Amino acid sequence: MSNHAVLARRLNTFDAVVIGLGSMIGAGVFAAFTPAAQAAGSGLLLGLLVAAVVAYCNATASAQLAAEYPTSGGSYVYGRERLGPWPGFLAGWGFIIGKTASSAAMALTFAAYAAPPGWERPVAIAAVLLLAAVNYRGVTRTAALTRIIVAAVLAALAVVAAACWGAGAADPLRLVDGGLFSHGWYGILQSAGLLFFAFAGYARIATMGEEVINPRTTIPRAIVIALAIAVAVYAVIAVSVLAVLGPDGIAGTPAPLAAAVSAGSWNWASPLVRVGAALASLGALLALIAGLGRTSLAMAREADLPRWLAAVHPRFKVPHRAELALAGVICLIISVADLRGAIGFSSFGVLVYYLVANLAAYTQTGEHRRYPRALQLAGAVACMALVATLPVGSVIAGLVMFAAGILYRGVRLRFAGTSGSNDP
Repeated sequence: MSNHAVLARRLNTFDAVVIGLGSMIGAGVFAAFTPAAQAAGSGLLLGLLVAAVVAYCNATASAQLAAEYPTSGGSYVYGRERLGPWPGFLAGWGFIIGKTASSAAMALTFAAYAAPPGWERPVAIAAVLLLAAVNYRGVTRTAALTRIIVAAVLAALAVVAAACWGAGAADPLRLVDGGLFSHGWYGILQSAGLLFFAFAGYARIATMGEEVINPRTTIPRAIVIALAIAVAVYAVIAVSVLAVLGPDGIAGTPAPLAAAVSAGSWNWASPLVRVGAALASLGALLALIAGLGRTSLAMAREADLPRWLAAVHPRFKVPHRAELALAGVICLIISVADLRGAIGFSSFGVLVYYLVANLAAYTQTGEHRRYPRALQLAGAVACMALVATLPVGSVIAGLVMFAAGILYRGVRLRFAGTSGSNDP
């Protein structure tokens, strides 16, 4: 890739950790607990544990690969380098379709908390355009804004936990109401697949490998730190909200954190939760747009997306065409689509992405190995298991989109072959 314009290395470990946290702490806290409770009841606690273990396996694979390949693109690049062009393409395609749906869902989540009734879609589109403009101006501005958002969201979540336990509404017996295994292992695994959606933000750190200072040490360290913090926050909030609402209460509301705060004597804190939810959604959306742009850049460099998307802005050193094109697609989805199944659809794409990452990391040898192969094998098996237990509609939609991607690449390769190109 030496002939391509390169991005500037401006992010330190703290910046990378914050961008990862901005991607993780947001969507899951305010959105994923409801479908997880519907799938598993109180067993969502076990689902959260399973999702965290799978995320750790995947994170170690990403960290090990990022140390050897410190460039933009994440598992798209790792798959191409270790397994070949087709596995790399499937990883990149899975990331783009899954995270584009996530971006639209995050924008709509923000609007649900911040917009007046009837204005949700216009406000969501405005949020996408605003954050795309922030990303366009450079990655240091992205990191700076994400740092502010993460601090505000963590403060809001601290208020949620305090309200749950300090207002007299929490009852520890509700943690096992109906039994942890009332919905069986299938329900627990399905909840894990849905909750995994919330842990996938550390991928954004790996996709920005070309912009991190000293990436061979910074990226592995930042991935593990960000994941550890996110797991701790998710565990505290899950236990707190479940102790107040019980599994049926969580399953019956699209805003379980706000409902948990309102159930006690801390009603004054409800506006803080709404502000926290809006900021969390913005933080996730900001990091998603940045990560999508970098993966699209990497794919365009290899012609797996149109090559004009590979441009890097001469002043701001960002993949500006890719980010603008993706912002347009996200706005289109917001304007026409029903995104109730976005979490499951996103999880499908991201789990395929991490399946490729685990298989790629499994092939690494010698000085590049940092973690036991058993972790990567466990991660690959777990990704396939969680995909199989996602809601049927999400699986069907995911398979259709992957078929479309395979068809697109197959047609491009055929056209390249007839024109005499040596492109793989």
